[in-house]
Amino acid sequence: MQRICLFPGTFDPITLGHVDVIKRAVSLFDKLVIGVGINSSKQPMFTVEQRTGWIKEIFKDDPRIEVTGYEGLTVHFCQEIGAKFILRGIRYVSDFEYEKAIADMNRMLSQEVETIFLTCAPQFSTISSTIVRDVIRNGGDVKLFIPKEVQF
Repeated sequence: MQRICLFPGTFDPITLGHVDVIKRAVSLFDKLVIGVGINSSKQPMFTVEQRTGWIKEIFKDDPRIEVTGYEGLTVHFCQEIGAKFILRGIRYVSDFEYEKAIADMNRMLSQEVETIFLTCAPQFSTISSTIVRDVIRNGGDVKLFIPKEVQF
């Protein structure tokens, strides 16, 4: 049986921290699906098409990585794609508290899906999509925080 993992997120935009977690996680699974979540309560800066396009470009040379948009409950999407694992990146202890609550809820909704946490490399721990968007809105240079493939 293939070990399929879903890495869900908004990736608005994808950061070097996300890329770090993905590159380290991909060898743990047979397939890593990066799920760009469509969340009706969030107003993203970039379209799903832009975000999935950037991620596909970044990982185009790795056949183990797939990228797709999805809506609805993450555990339902896991069932659709046959994923038994959900990957979440952790920067700080506060991230863990939030992510653990979600992981616990997902576990109650689907006992066959396990959440895996990876901490990001220390040099990326201060980078978040929220901060990157703020820098963009205020005309700052974000080249140090995002992959070169991300262009807007």
